[in-house]
Amino acid sequence: MNRHVKINSARTLAQAHFRTLRLGTPFQPRIDALALTNDWYNWAGYRAPHSLWDEELEYFAIRSQAALFDISPMTKYRIEGPDAEAYLDRVTLRDVTRLKPGRVHYTAWCDDEGFVLDDGTLFRLSPTRFRLCSQERHLPWLLDSAIGYEVSVEEETEAVAGLALQGPTSFAILRHAGFAGVERLKIFDLAEFAHDGAAVTISRTGFTGDLGYELFVPADNALSLWDRLMAAGELRGIRAIGYTALNGARLEAGLIVANADFTTAEHAIRADRLRMPDEIGLGFMIDPDKGHFNGRRAIFEARAKKKLRHVLVGLEIEGNIPAEHAIVYCKKSREVGLVSAAMWSPMAKRNVAIASLQRPYGDTVVDDLWVEIYAMRELQYQKLMKRAKVVPRPFIKLDRRTANPPADF
Repeated sequence: MNRHVKINSARTLAQAHFRTLRLGTPFQPRIDALALTNDWYNWAGYRAPHSLWDEELEYFAIRSQAALFDISPMTKYRIEGPDAEAYLDRVTLRDVTRLKPGRVHYTAWCDDEGFVLDDGTLFRLSPTRFRLCSQERHLPWLLDSAIGYEVSVEEETEAVAGLALQGPTSFAILRHAGFAGVERLKIFDLAEFAHDGAAVTISRTGFTGDLGYELFVPADNALSLWDRLMAAGELRGIRAIGYTALNGARLEAGLIVANADFTTAEHAIRADRLRMPDEIGLGFMIDPDKGHFNGRRAIFEARAKKKLRHVLVGLEIEGNIPAEHAIVYCKKSREVGLVSAAMWSPMAKRNVAIASLQRPYGDTVVDDLWVEIYAMRELQYQKLMKRAKVVPRPFIKLDRRTANPPADF
């Protein structure tokens, strides 16, 4: 009898799991009202849109107007205390002592073997208070690493709502919305502004390679912030967008995504999926004069003994058919890597891609590279071998991203 009760209880729990809905962000009521395509995906347990109305036009909203994207599901940690700077300097790659209050930098962190656990942005809100944003959840690891430091680490993903406002009219929208002084923000600056009886943190950052900002506000004030931006942007072309458009813009900017362009150390099942910072283009973060940090010994040993086996490169591919997930060959015969992201770039007018290649291919050997594309032709897939060449990233560079002050349309 007890055995049958246990089986029935397990079955009930399993059924409840499948009936559990994905979480909604604080902006979900506004996003649901605009969702014409009903094209959703799972972002860290949240219901997030691939697109809302038209993914191609959403992309052009980023590049010609202003696009609003909900980044609330991004994992956020509040790290504060007298030892916060020393602690973060110990666990992340970049020199945190050089990050001044009111500034943001892009960073990453590794395990003891020097393999990348994740990348993200570190916001220095005050001398002793930081916000770390990442793709994956790392709270147990961060807490274990905090032993011996006078510092507190707390996840605030649900408590803090976030928006990315990106595009050439983004500054004009913020100024028209009444955020006085926002014109003083240079690239990677941040400041707090009053909003609806609370404070909104605005940073001049983004994931599009364009002029843009990210805004963080208490969850209770999220909808009023959305409405304030939408009202200010009505005559400046503001549109809400989904991830597909954002992903295209980030690819043009040559930016990488965890568990897309590289596999994070905690998720890698096969050993050949692990990556050191130098293997995914993050070696620039490491200052040889910086003191000890996680993975330091392994990273410098790999450099000294030339044990780095992979390199992440930008590719330009002949033709106009995107080579997403295509295999890369040398001389059409030797498999040397894999494309992780690809598109026909409307801005660059080129067929571009990001690929992980085995060294020395893509590093010292850059000639006679090909990609294998399967294109749908008259209801049949046709194999195409297209020539590829290694090119620098970013694939586009927009002066308005760093213009100071930005253009006010």
